[in-house]
Amino acid sequence: MAVTEPLLRLDGVTVRFGQRAALDAVRLEVAAHEIVCVLGPSGSGKSTLLRVVAGLQRADAGRVLLSGVDQQGVPVHRRGVGLMFQDHQLFPQRDVGGNLAFGLRMHGVGRVEQQRRVAELLELVGLPEAQRRAVASLSGGEQQRVALARALAPEPRLLMLDEPLGQLDRGLRERLVMELRELFGRLGTTVLAVTHDHGEAFALADRVVVMREGRIAQTGAPLEVWQRPVDEFVARFLGFDNVVSARVSGTVADTVWGKVPVPDGSRQGERRLLVRPAGVRLQELSGVAGVDGLRCRVEGRTFRGSRVAVRLRPQEGPPLEAEVPLREVPEEGAQVAVVFAVDEVVVLES
Repeated sequence: MAVTEPLLRLDGVTVRFGQRAALDAVRLEVAAHEIVCVLGPSGSGKSTLLRVVAGLQRADAGRVLLSGVDQQGVPVHRRGVGLMFQDHQLFPQRDVGGNLAFGLRMHGVGRVEQQRRVAELLELVGLPEAQRRAVASLSGGEQQRVALARALAPEPRLLMLDEPLGQLDRGLRERLVMELRELFGRLGTTVLAVTHDHGEAFALADRVVVMREGRIAQTGAPLEVWQRPVDEFVARFLGFDNVVSARVSGTVADTVWGKVPVPDGSRQGERRLLVRPAGVRLQELSGVAGVDGLRCRVEGRTFRGSRVAVRLRPQEGPPLEAEVPLREVPEEGAQVAVVFAVDEVVVLES
């Protein structure tokens, strides 16, 4: 059975700025029709990766291959990729239709076909009546849709998004990211996107790639990475702060929070341990003495829709975060007992 060539392959790509490696021997494959989101903090190399694939940044070592063809020396406009940036980069002197037609004209598309394609794209992104509107009259969400339509206009084999929703408010971002996923699925678009927002990435992607200091720290399906971050860096980047040192023996870990159950087959010995907030279970104190579980004081609460993040201060060790339903939120200053759910505990590699 023949092995299908990935649409995009990075083979040991390195980019240096002075003594610093912005990308350090990165290897990555993106299959046709796959949506891959690259995550990481500022300076992790995610935007440099995008620029190298686009041809906007030269690699110091390694190869970028599109459909198996080495792209060294191939200019940006001949790579067959579409680019959409955070600031949209629309032409303010052109109306919406003019912005979409510009790229088509640069690709030699005739006027009649331009008009047909512009109307089709605006219908696709939900702005069928916007062709003659001025760019300045558009809302942020509408500009994002126009920028997406322009990027899709030449029918790129690979669409690349650089923080595409970064300038929009959270409510609009959450709504649009679901629309984007549905649209890309319907079109069969291959997408490589970079973002610092893990919520955005996990909602959009078939696969997420977490970067750290120019290297790939972890890659996998969104649920896999969320449930099983590979190390402390990835766990903390995803917003999980319940991480402590532990000595794992069998299915129990000794920690500063007391004994914590761990899943069967966990790595043994001196480790770092993650307890996701959903695994920190609160119980009422049954009395001052002889209480089962870790005794904590409620320090603060952050409301997140129907669930609440509760910050807990144990008598020893670092604070804990629990996640509880709205109806079960304890009062600030209350004393509670904590037990740990084994299915929310992860023994990390480091």
